[in-house]
Formats: sequence, structure tokens, C-alpha cells
Amino acid sequence: MHDDGYFDEVIASGYDDPVDFMNTSAAIDPAVDCLVDLAAGGRALEFAIGTGRIGLPLSRRGVEVHGIELSRAMVERLQAKVGAEAIDVTIGDMTSTRVDGSFSLVYLVYNTIGNLTTQAGQVACFRNASEHLVPGGCFVIEVGVPDLQRLPKGETFLVFDFGERHIGIDEYDVVNQGLISHHYDIDGEGIRGSSGPFRYVWPSELDLMAEMAGLRLRHRWGDWDRQPFTKLSDKHVSVWEKPAAHRQEGETQVGSFIVGREAGAVPLGAAGEGHRPPLPCPTVLPGLLNTDFRSDRVVERRCLRSAAIR
Repeated sequence: MHDDGYFDEVIASGYDDPVDFMNTSAAIDPAVDCLVDLAAGGRALEFAIGTGRIGLPLSRRGVEVHGIELSRAMVERLQAKVGAEAIDVTIGDMTSTRVDGSFSLVYLVYNTIGNLTTQAGQVACFRNASEHLVPGGCFVIEVGVPDLQRLPKGETFLVFDFGERHIGIDEYDVVNQGLISHHYDIDGEGIRGSSGPFRYVWPSELDLMAEMAGLRLRHRWGDWDRQPFTKLSDKHVSVWEKPAAHRQEGETQVGSFIVGREAGAVPLGAAGEGHRPPLPCPTVLPGLLNTDFRSDRVVERRCLRSAAIR
């Protein structure tokens, strides 16, 4: 892999192709409208800001936008555009790079979570997003739903685009939850090919990653226009919120749970954002919870049981 990740000079030079649907107002405007609402007047941080396809129009709508980007080639194109001076970009990996201050919105669009090709990397991305958010802030991801329903049993390749200017073929590795996306661009000079690896991920797995980072699901839509997410949706826009937990004396937060000697584990959002419910709640027995939330692996997680169960 190049120092610019998978988005080197060759990829960056054609990334803003105006014919590509993703670069049209029909694709960009609904995303920006939605993100403006989610930012709610606060600051926004884009992971993998790229050439500014979303960040620049969001900035023009009055949102203070910052970005993290691994590829210098992509950033060079962003900085050559009108309005780029309003956006501070930090070169680095979105799994670990820190930006000064806190944000109301962190977002990651257009399948880029899949460019992190390990589960550990994707988990680290969620944690980094959570650490940048203010309480009540949101982390937003736009990503496709794995298209395995269309992959015949035992087959590996699946054509996802076949046009006059572009042919796209995904090569699946269903054992390791990975794929390589092959692209062939056709013009008067011939055919140019490129390939990039991804780790496909299911919505439920993303929800678990969010839980590990102390976030909870607020919305899941089928697209930026906020249409319902259904069994026929080929992608989703998911919004996870960093709760503003109300803790009582002697309670601590573990993931998206409030844990106390008497209260047990109360999911945030239930019973008044972490307050004790009116009904009896299980307590945490000594030694029953032994989880390392600082590492990429859950060392051990035993169930939370009522004191009556011995």
C-alpha cells in the first residue's frame, strides 16, 4: 500500500469525475442537507475528507468543518478548490489521529468504513469518533449493505456496474468477510484498471462497535433523504449518539451502560437517560464483569446477574 493509502495520485486525479453520480448535486445535496441538521449549529469533523466532495458544500452552508485524511494526493485537490481555506485538514489515520477540540458531528461517507480492512481498525474508528464528540453529538456512517444475497453459492465474483465508461466487479472472500473491488474505466485512450480491498460489515456489527465506543443508535435510514431502511435497501445511513449520561453517586459508565452497586446495569436511554428505573434491577456481583474496553479485544465478559442468582 502507498503512503497515501489506497488513494494515491492515480486515484485522486480522477476522483472528482463530474460524470460520476457521486459527484452530482443529486447525490451531494441530500447528504449535506442531512448533515447540516445533525450538526445542529455545532462543529463537524469528517473522517477521510478526501477532495472535499461533502466537506466543502457543508462548509458553505455555514458549518465549521475540519477533516482527517490519510492521502496527501486527495488533500492537494481539496486545497486547490474555492473555499478550502475555511477547512482545517489534519493528515493522518482516522482510527487514531486526534484533532483539537470537540465536535457535535463526526461523519464518514461513501463506504469508507470498509477501507479499514480489519475489525480492529473499524472498532478503533468508532472509538476515535466517540472521543471527538461532545455529549449529545453524533457519529454518522454511510455504507452499502453487503450484497451477498446476489452471490450464488460457491461463487466469488459479482458484477455491480456495467456501463459504457465503467465496469465494476466485486471479488468476495466470505470466509474472512472481505472483498476486493475491481474498477475498469473506459475512455478514448483505452481501459484503466484499479483495485481496492474492503472489509464489508453488517449494520448489527456496526451497532456493536458503537456500543463498545459508548454510542447508541439514534437513526438508521435507507439513504440521505431519510427514507426508511428496509430489507430491500442497498445501503444505509446510520446515526449513533454519544449520550449525555446522568449518573448518581457511586455509578460509572461502561460502554453504553450505567453500572452501580445497587442499580446494576441500566441501558442509557431507558428510564430517563440512565436514572434508576422504578422496578428492581439486577445488581453487579463482584467479579462478574471483567471487560477491557481499552483494547481491541474483549478479554472476558460475564453476564450481569441478580444477587438472587447464586
